[in-house]
Amino acid sequence: MNKLLTTALAGALTFAAGLAQAADDLTLQLKWVTQAQFAGYYVALENGYYGDEDLNVTINAGGPDVAPAQVLAGGGADVIIDWMPSALAAREGGLPLVNIAQPFKSSGMMLTCRKDTGIKTPADFAGKTLGVWFYGNEYPFLSWMGKLGLGTGGGDGVTVLKQGFNVDPILQGQAACVSTMTYNEYWQIIDAGIGAEDLVTFKYEDQGVATLEDGLYVLEDKLSDAGEVDKLARFVRASMKGWKWAEEHPTEAAMIVLEADETGAQTEKHQIRMMGEVAKLTAGSNGALDEADYNRTVATLMNGGSDPVISKEPTGAWTSVVTDLALK
Repeated sequence: MNKLLTTALAGALTFAAGLAQAADDLTLQLKWVTQAQFAGYYVALENGYYGDEDLNVTINAGGPDVAPAQVLAGGGADVIIDWMPSALAAREGGLPLVNIAQPFKSSGMMLTCRKDTGIKTPADFAGKTLGVWFYGNEYPFLSWMGKLGLGTGGGDGVTVLKQGFNVDPILQGQAACVSTMTYNEYWQIIDAGIGAEDLVTFKYEDQGVATLEDGLYVLEDKLSDAGEVDKLARFVRASMKGWKWAEEHPTEAAMIVLEADETGAQTEKHQIRMMGEVAKLTAGSNGALDEADYNRTVATLMNGGSDPVISKEPTGAWTSVVTDLALK
């Protein structure tokens, strides 16, 4: 009997120890498909940084039919990656999104135009057709047009072509300019055979209308639980370790992304090039949101002419409580 009790007690203690050491589950929803835009998270997973923080992280790829905010609202993720314009618009619409960290310091968004359309400066946009991404990605563009005093319904303003997530309109002559990212679609145009000398680009950063991209967001109620805040801080700390490693080892980081891409749609050349460009956008960030960058984003969105993206100054849209803990 004593032997049985001893065995049972040992088993119970082993089980309890296993429970005590069990990693916390956390699901991250990406804004887009698996690519070097999200390299830091894949690096943190592959290199064991999440495991070092007692986290069991699942990364869900996005795509054209995936709206991260809706996934979060539906309980399909704990953390999402989103651009601040769409996150603030969603918050004003009633979904309590909160930015908990900002790995991307700079914006990679720009308009890329064919020189043979006569466009040299933003003043030349008038009367032209411009390709624009929607699904929340249109907000920075609309604010920019508002700043320029250009309507988006044609006529003396610009004609907006709802652009798919490709660059076909500029290749097929349907638009003078298309939306591109410095790390992705611009290079698709180059690879399609249009030389850089035949293009002119307008970076949102250079036009004074840059808004924050690729921040980490949670629902507000998660921040009222000290245990959840601790878990989020560990996630941010490990993720930023992944980002800094990716910045220092861009080729290796791209290879990790390629290994994680279950679709096999990405190429080595494109992902290595993308990682090099993305590293320029994450450089200078330790994960903490710069309040000046936040204020600039809000001002841009509120000064979008007669139809601003957000109608009032947000409250509670970001917090430093997670990064304060992560950076200790």
